Amino acid sequence: MAMVRLLDARETEARVGELCTVLADCVAGGASVGFMAPYGPTEALPFWQGVAQAVAQEAVLLFVAEEEGRIVGTVQLGIALPPNQPHRADLKKLLVLEAARGRGHARALMAAAETEAARRGRFVLVLDTATGSPAEAIYERLGWQRVGIIPDYALYPDGRYCATTLFYKNLGTVATAAA
Repeated sequence: MAMVRLLDARETEARVGELCTVLADCVAGGASVGFMAPYGPTEALPFWQGVAQAVAQEAVLLFVAEEEGRIVGTVQLGIALPPNQPHRADLKKLLVLEAARGRGHARALMAAAETEAARRGRFVLVLDTATGSPAEAIYERLGWQRVGIIPDYALYPDGRYCATTLFYKNLGTVATAAA
């Protein structure tokens, strides 16, 4: 079983090579996560450097799943939102190495992100994912609510158009805004 934990800015920077490998593996497997093929770890470096900066600025929380000390999966929680959304967060880039799938890493990453979001008072979470993707089924099994589908929203790494499904999850008690 993998250990899931939150990385700080220093460790995010130190482990950017492993993070690049995970992202490149997912894109090579056809995941529509914002990048086009061919896409390798070298191309992933600027993305992860940006994430490391966002972690340092406390705009993003970065969770990783590790097996034997090696990163096999990751998910991000975007918490730098406008002042009228202090109760919300964006779940981004749930990624698991193809060789590590089917062992509960996605579920564990999502649970960790949801727990930390709730701890920080972020009880409304939103995400989007490629319609028909394995991730879409994972989110539904984890209790996320489908909002709708946007046709031709993005491209798969091979250039085909991809519909996107929007989801949200309310983690619990709604805090009353000050009047």
